[in-house]
Amino acid sequence: MADDDRTGTKTRTGLRRVARARQRRRWAVAGVAVLVCLVLLVSYLASRSDPEPGDEQAGGAGAAPGGGARSVAQPAIDGRTGDAGPAMPGLRPRQRPPLPDPTPATSAPAVPSTPSAPADAPLLSVTQAEMPAEVDLTAVGTRDWVHWGPRGGNSTVRKRAGSGEITDAGGAGTRVGWDGNQEYVRWSDGSSQRSTDGSSNGVYTCGAGNGFTLAVAGSGAPRTVQVYGGTWMARGRLEARLSTGGPARTASLEDPYTARSAQFTVRFTAPKTARLLLTWTVDKVFTTHCGNVGLQAVALR
Repeated sequence: MADDDRTGTKTRTGLRRVARARQRRRWAVAGVAVLVCLVLLVSYLASRSDPEPGDEQAGGAGAAPGGGARSVAQPAIDGRTGDAGPAMPGLRPRQRPPLPDPTPATSAPAVPSTPSAPADAPLLSVTQAEMPAEVDLTAVGTRDWVHWGPRGGNSTVRKRAGSGEITDAGGAGTRVGWDGNQEYVRWSDGSSQRSTDGSSNGVYTCGAGNGFTLAVAGSGAPRTVQVYGGTWMARGRLEARLSTGGPARTASLEDPYTARSAQFTVRFTAPKTARLLLTWTVDKVFTTHCGNVGLQAVALR
């Protein structure tokens, strides 16, 4: 029994010796590894502290530690440093050198101008708008005006002492006078009727193709003509053209169910020997009972 105890004790002692020997080897290996790391670190730091070739030229005395460059302020003429850049002889402190003369811009080739049209060249345009509820013919017809239908289909009132440049050239169909227009015209310089506060009179003619033909004299200067007309269950077509030729200008107004009025503005320029020709006719009817176009007044300025 004693022998067994001694044998077990020896075995445990041997195991402890082996374990301690292994521990010492591990420490030795770890120490060598640490030493190697230290050597490598020292070598790296030594290589970073040495200037690389060309650093002296690139950074000079102003190179930052670690190889990073920093800008160096240039000395000004009076010895102070600043950010004005290299000093030039004859400049006061911080005065910048003059800018070089700008390069002269190359001029573009001249574009020939389009010759303007002569003052008496024919011009023509037509626009359309809703007729105002009340029109002052004296104000809009400073040169001439005509109002139709004050006493039936063949009656008119003209501007007193007007130019007479508006001509009623007739037209197809029978004219009928009536006083049911929703818009009113007034004047204070009439001929057969000196003035009125408002007239709803006008004339109309029924059936497709029927209507009114008017003319306005040219003068060589721009003219503006206002035509106040309407339709009832029809489509009306206003055509404007010059007696000297050229394309016509047109405008349409229609209402298939009831009456409708409009103000047509015609602007034209024509020689004194020429005329503006206007036709206001029924283009289409939407009823078998007298679809028509109506005319209330024409003014010129």
